[in-house]
Amino acid sequence: MKKMTGKNTLMLFLTAFIWGSAFVAQSVGMDYVGPFTFSCMRSFIGGVFLIPCIWFLDKWRAKNDGTEGAKKAVSKEEKKTELLGGICCGLALCVATNLQQIGMQYTTVGKAGFITALYIVLVPIFGIFLKKKAGVRIWISVAISVAGLYLLCITDKLVLAKGDILVLLCAIVFTIHILVIDYFSPKADGVRIACIQFFITGILSAIPMFLFETPRLSDIFAAAVPVLYAGVLSSGVAYTLQIVAQKDADPTVASLILSLESVFSVLGGWVILGQKLSIREIAGCILMFSAIILAQLPGKPENKEA
Repeated sequence: MKKMTGKNTLMLFLTAFIWGSAFVAQSVGMDYVGPFTFSCMRSFIGGVFLIPCIWFLDKWRAKNDGTEGAKKAVSKEEKKTELLGGICCGLALCVATNLQQIGMQYTTVGKAGFITALYIVLVPIFGIFLKKKAGVRIWISVAISVAGLYLLCITDKLVLAKGDILVLLCAIVFTIHILVIDYFSPKADGVRIACIQFFITGILSAIPMFLFETPRLSDIFAAAVPVLYAGVLSSGVAYTLQIVAQKDADPTVASLILSLESVFSVLGGWVILGQKLSIREIAGCILMFSAIILAQLPGKPENKEA
């Protein structure tokens, strides 16, 4: 197991805080612009911001690898993989982001944060279709998360609210997005793929933005603070912090810290927006967070024969 330093831990906590509080920015931003406009603007800003981040990370990696001053040769095959990976990830991210953004018009920030975080439980379940085994611990996590989802979202009429359904669909598409990243990231540079995916998401979101919304510069400027927060901090800074911090961090510990994103979304919704949860909804959050933690705990190591 890699030894976590205080610096790594702090960066991961900061990442979780930025991602969690970004739910507040997304909610506030839609007081001024439509969901597709918000997604379009934040994605383009995130893509532009990652361009200098790519340069910085290349320098940082070269320094750590002892190859500072040497220009890294990128093959045509790797460039092709980066482009294809960016397009595929961008397609999935576009659908997930806009489902989440539309759904947040009809649900609270805290609910959106916890329902979105279900992708952590869903990823190993979807992995079954890729011939990856899901252990008993994962199925227990699924059962707990379903119970938590019931307490958090199901009304007395035994139906899911419109916003909760959309955010749940968002979590499913984010699961697909993560599996696509998992396929492409070993084959090419992850930050370059992320940069391309943000531009793809921005371009695709612009189509429904012009078809179904009426974006005005005055409205976009009015939403500048939440859009910049989501674009620069959530998409740019937090993603870069995650990449740098996880280089020397144990992945299990890192994922557990990043899970606090859902907790920060509830705290942000309560402190900034005054969105309070009922006792029943808090119980649902506790169950769902327990399922998220359980899904990430390391299993028993396999005995390898010599």
